[in-house]
Amino acid sequence: MGCDRNCGLITGAVIGAVLAVFGGILMPVGDMLIQKTIKKEVVLEEGTIAFKNWVKTGTEIYRQFWIFDVQNPQEVMMNSSNIQVKQRGPYTYRVRFLAKENITQDPKDNTVSFLQPNGAIFEPSLSVGTEADNFTVLNLAVAAASHIYPNPFVQVVLNSLINKSKSSMFQVRTLRELLWGYTDPFLSLVPYPVSTRVGMFYPYNNTADGVYKVFNGKDSISKVAIIDTYKGKRSIYAVFESDVNLKGIPVYRFVLPSKAFASPVQNPDNHCFCTEKIISKNCTSYGVLDISKCKEGKPVYISLPHFLYASPDVSETIDGLNPNEEEHRTYLDIEPITGFTLQFAKRLQVNLLVKPSNKIQVLKRLKRNYIVPILWLNETGTIGDEKAKMFRSQVTGKINLLGLIEMILLSVGVVMFVAFMISYCACRSKTIK
Repeated sequence: MGCDRNCGLITGAVIGAVLAVFGGILMPVGDMLIQKTIKKEVVLEEGTIAFKNWVKTGTEIYRQFWIFDVQNPQEVMMNSSNIQVKQRGPYTYRVRFLAKENITQDPKDNTVSFLQPNGAIFEPSLSVGTEADNFTVLNLAVAAASHIYPNPFVQVVLNSLINKSKSSMFQVRTLRELLWGYTDPFLSLVPYPVSTRVGMFYPYNNTADGVYKVFNGKDSISKVAIIDTYKGKRSIYAVFESDVNLKGIPVYRFVLPSKAFASPVQNPDNHCFCTEKIISKNCTSYGVLDISKCKEGKPVYISLPHFLYASPDVSETIDGLNPNEEEHRTYLDIEPITGFTLQFAKRLQVNLLVKPSNKIQVLKRLKRNYIVPILWLNETGTIGDEKAKMFRSQVTGKINLLGLIEMILLSVGVVMFVAFMISYCACRSKTIK
């Protein structure tokens, strides 16, 4: 009888030990199998689930625009006053609904390059007005021409054409014209071949954006779809901020840091964006990046909306701005196991530099340089409810279930082993006595 009882206790302890060991082994083995399965499906190559959804996204992506409507154009022209702006928006378009093109894998550095065809569909129900709404904004052609052609003689010629076309420092344009293009009266009088169409995003429809070069994830799934370069230039990076729960899915939130727009003195990686020593105060100003080299010499500067994180001198000539980190920062919500971006908000402001000119009448009374905000945009995308449900059941749910099984086996095994061993030792003690 005593032997049977002791044997039973030992058997129970052995079973507990086996369960505990099995649970312990299942942790690294299960994780390894999950990682192997996930890695197989999330890399960006022909035949994977990730590649199919990446080539043509099923998530609706929207681009919202807020236009800076100038309230005092005459005072600025006559007295070089601060520019008073009033933000109007959002005006919303559906974008990125076309499949990527010219997809080319590069096995040497585990990247894939592509072009993103452009297309924009106006969404009236998500907008405060129509594409016919009017705005007073900086005259894009006048501001750019005086910057591109600094020669005094050329500027005399430009001045005569500007006056003849009755153009000025500011102009009134509809939303559609400002974004997608219009025929400029001043450029139409230029006696040599130039493009007479002007617009913040002209040309857009029936064109392609890129070349983009992103990591395909073969060497590390944590880098899947992260931009390596855009048009040959380095990409702007993001840093981890916090854990977030998105529709029941744990994600990591990454944000665009202020350092990304820092001056070259603060961040040497930004040295190529400092091309104007006077405008940038010898490269010490921060918060804006000069991308004129990417815009055929046009004086285009990008920043975060309302000059968020910018040095005070950048916005000192503009009234009506109200930078707010929650509304104006850029962030990405990334699922850590698969590396998929499940939600993002890409926010950016487009500005133009305008400088005084002794030869151009409409700029003659200016006494200082202005970095003029034209608009800011918010491009957003969020995983839909149905896809979130599928993701939870296919990925998160199975991983959580496996983790639960591992913990139950380990816990039950340890408890059984300890309990049966204590009972066995107690019985042995009584038998010896």
